[in-house]
Amino acid sequence: MAKKKNAVESVTLQCEGCKSRNYSKIKNKKKNTEKIELKKYCRKERKHTIHKEIK
Repeated sequence: MAKKKNAVESVTLQCEGCKSRNYSKIKNKKKNTEKIELKKYCRKERKHTIHKEIK
């Protein structure tokens, strides 16, 4: 039998300032079609910055 495709996928969040990939998050593709953008703590910059979803 064929496998079903999952509605959830794991995405990586990248810091806008230093471009480091700090966080990973699980996202439901059917409910959230736009890219995730969160304000998270960056250890390299030692402050809260915007982190955007990348593939």
